[in-house]
Amino acid sequence: MLVCPALLPAWPPALKDLFGREGPLVLEIGFGDGRFTAGLAKEHPDWLVLGAEVSAASVLRAYRRMKREGVENVRLYHGEGPFALRNLVPPGSLHRVIVNFPDPWPKKRHQGRRLLQEAFFRRLSTRLGEGGALLLTTDHEEYFGFALEEAERTGLYRIEVGPPPEAHLKTKYALKWKEAGRAFFHAVFTKVAEDPTPWPPIRRYAVAHALLKGELPETLSLEKTPVPVPGGVAVFLEVARGKEGFYVLTHLEEEDLTQDLLLEVRRSARGVYAGVSRFGSPLITEGVKGAVAALARFLETLGLEVAQDHTGEGLR
Repeated sequence: MLVCPALLPAWPPALKDLFGREGPLVLEIGFGDGRFTAGLAKEHPDWLVLGAEVSAASVLRAYRRMKREGVENVRLYHGEGPFALRNLVPPGSLHRVIVNFPDPWPKKRHQGRRLLQEAFFRRLSTRLGEGGALLLTTDHEEYFGFALEEAERTGLYRIEVGPPPEAHLKTKYALKWKEAGRAFFHAVFTKVAEDPTPWPPIRRYAVAHALLKGELPETLSLEKTPVPVPGGVAVFLEVARGKEGFYVLTHLEEEDLTQDLLLEVRRSARGVYAGVSRFGSPLITEGVKGAVAALARFLETLGLEVAQDHTGEGLR
């Protein structure tokens, strides 16, 4: 019921790999505690519902709800909706996308973080099937208007505005806002054309690492400063000493993927190893390779010398 992309046999996976059967695929972005998700799945038992949610606590609550209510046609992914759309959904396979009460990011300087922007609508068109649609429900009038304009700019959708279906007003936030007397806004964005630009899955690599000549440092102190990496930015958050070396907690943000992972600096039979720990099964991406390369470059400033580079960053 929980989706771990690192363990999937292929990207995007076949529906049988995720659900064990075929059927109309529905993606819900931001499912919260899962009450709407469960209701949708039970109302349409032939549908295959994939949910994406960034809150780990919400994923756990939703998972427990699905188990408690015996819902078997739902799969939950802990992460960003655009990542799920890009890497877990085959092109042209989506019947519906549902976005209920997305974060409006009301401050002007934060509006670049909004989900429903022109680029998203363009990419979504490559995943929706013929006649597929996105359903948006929100209580934020300004964001609603923003989403309408962004979708209209693409020329890829027929947009219909009307009252939200009653089922969409039974989410945690809808019930809260209804009690507060807020107004609700709803639109259906039906695909009528497709953006010609392909949107391939993110590329995965073997474990990124470097081997260095020299002695393992007695201490390792890294600044919590953003480090540019291919397609994003990494921050070395914390260093912990272990029996064989150091663990470096690293935060990594790429285009539509955010990961917290452990990097290692330790003595090995062939020198000092700097690379990715397998703890947590991180996805090895260009950004991860860049973070390892940045760590290796820092070790060079301490007097070590790169002997083997398996980051693709040309360290030697």
